[in-house]
Amino acid sequence: MRVCVCATPEQATARVVARIARTVRENPRAVLGLATGGTMEPVYRGLIEAHRAGLGFAGVTSFNLDEYVGLDPAHPQSYHSYMRRHFFDHVDIPADRRFLPCGDCDPAEAAAIFEARLEQHGPVDLQLLGLGHNGHIGFNEPGSSLGSLTREKTLTRRTRDANARFFRPGEVPPQSAITMGIATIMRARSIVLLALGAAKAEAVAEVVEGPVTAFCPGSALQYHRDVSVILDEGAAKDLRLVEHYREAELLMSRRAS
Repeated sequence: MRVCVCATPEQATARVVARIARTVRENPRAVLGLATGGTMEPVYRGLIEAHRAGLGFAGVTSFNLDEYVGLDPAHPQSYHSYMRRHFFDHVDIPADRRFLPCGDCDPAEAAAIFEARLEQHGPVDLQLLGLGHNGHIGFNEPGSSLGSLTREKTLTRRTRDANARFFRPGEVPPQSAITMGIATIMRARSIVLLALGAAKAEAVAEVVEGPVTAFCPGSALQYHRDVSVILDEGAAKDLRLVEHYREAELLMSRRAS
């Protein structure tokens, strides 16, 4: 696991944008695993800027991590809508190669179809992840099996409360979502996780330095062969080995140059 601590959220975001852009330049037919949420909005803005500067996505295939159960694609808070609003409407990924779980279908059937499409088009070359306050990746809440595949997962009250701000007053956030499972995520060739702000520091420390446990689903990433964890100073503040990570990153940067 490579841990990179950046001075500001903007620098951390730019590093993630550069990593995704490099993947697409080196492999124009790359399969990208995409994430949603507030942390990812600046990432997509950066990729749109790169596209306007000449980065092509016409050969790319994308798979999103999750979708709320019960929301049709046109709902403004569905992740279908989020992706169109923040990314798809601004780049040239073909519509027939943008895959998200179906939120308004039978959840078991939707999960099976999504896994089959991953088998057909995958593996994912680069998986983008955010991190929940309770250590979840995708919507794999604490207690998720580390061997889980795409499925419906009930959301914790803390997750629902955190997401309530995206819904209209009086609108109840969905209680479950279809999500890539932990084992599904772990099939990706490379993974980059972006976490920003002191509110994520405890979860980051558990993911990077804690025991591997279903109580912190993101800790499973310790077993992946190619994971980069990109942080700002706030998100890194609880890491016990933070100075070691800084030194290791400096050494690797010098060798790369």
